[in-house]
Amino acid sequence: MDDFLVIDRVSKSFGALRAVDGVSLSIRQGEAFSLLGPSGCGKTTLLRMLAGFETPDSGRILLGGKDVTGLLPEQRPVNTVFQNYALFPHLNVWENVAFGLRMSRRPREEIRSGVDRMLELVRLSEHARKRPAQLSGGQRQRVAIARALVNRPQVLLLDEPLAALDLKLRQHMLVELNAIHEQVGTTFIYVTHDQGEAMSLSDRIAVMNEGRVEQVDEPEALYETPRSGFVATFIGDANFFTGMPVELKHDGYLRVQVEGLGSPLVHGSGFVSSHEPVRIMIRPEKISLTLERPQSGERVNAFRGVVEDSVYFGSHARYHVRAGEHLVIAQLQRSRFSGGGIEPARGAVVWMSFHPDEGRVVRLEGAA
Repeated sequence: MDDFLVIDRVSKSFGALRAVDGVSLSIRQGEAFSLLGPSGCGKTTLLRMLAGFETPDSGRILLGGKDVTGLLPEQRPVNTVFQNYALFPHLNVWENVAFGLRMSRRPREEIRSGVDRMLELVRLSEHARKRPAQLSGGQRQRVAIARALVNRPQVLLLDEPLAALDLKLRQHMLVELNAIHEQVGTTFIYVTHDQGEAMSLSDRIAVMNEGRVEQVDEPEALYETPRSGFVATFIGDANFFTGMPVELKHDGYLRVQVEGLGSPLVHGSGFVSSHEPVRIMIRPEKISLTLERPQSGERVNAFRGVVEDSVYFGSHARYHVRAGEHLVIAQLQRSRFSGGGIEPARGAVVWMSFHPDEGRVVRLEGAA
């Protein structure tokens, strides 16, 4: 069901600030969907409107075909997990999870069975009598999720729930959240500024910028075929080159004249006009480095440069290579058994090469 949750031309301003600007989205039932973007892009304001904590200035929010735009938070089949978890410190884990059911005056047996089931789901049954202060950050987050899910909401909103956790715990909780989502099947809407979290959790992602949605797509499509320079740089890292089209191939490839780099052949899916400059994007890991010029073959785009610097990251290294006016970033995996790899020193002359499929035309910023 593609139109389970529909956000229809929703806008919200705070004084002169247009926080959300005409956003339209359609979210499927049971989907894990992320709102991703930098601070101030409007993603949290949009989530608060979904929860009922803010009212749109214009537009509608439909849930299961029902207009919920004007409903109070408690009138919506939606629950929220906040960044600080908002647990009651004077209640133990079991009582925190039971709180919403008790407020709804559910039968005692329904409360008991529902809370026990949720604690088992999040693997906290043995901690049921502990208070939040006695738990780790990851355990507190799981309590907050159990408390939100025990009422069986149609939609669970998660507002940067991993922000307060350290790296190892965040990685662990990403696995936990995926497992919980698979088991309960509730629609998850996840707000984050961390592209790694969004890519790991989501069936689809909406990338937001300055109150608008730049692109909605599956994680792989966002990374491999971004539609704008903003999406390309926010989802991972990228090299950009601007040039003029000189030849459009019949099979969808485009040859572009780039000052200092010759005329690389790239995938031309974003090509618009032969009379306007285009912007090419290449991911750092798509660029190969060799000491000798590559033989003609599949990696037909090749140009020389000089290594200016390198940064070691353990599993891989990044090289900053100067080619004329361009500073190109290339990323190489580090392995004794990779075969054929090089580790060029600073000042080394190298050849950079990439397959035409790895170069993509993206929209110039400011273009329609």
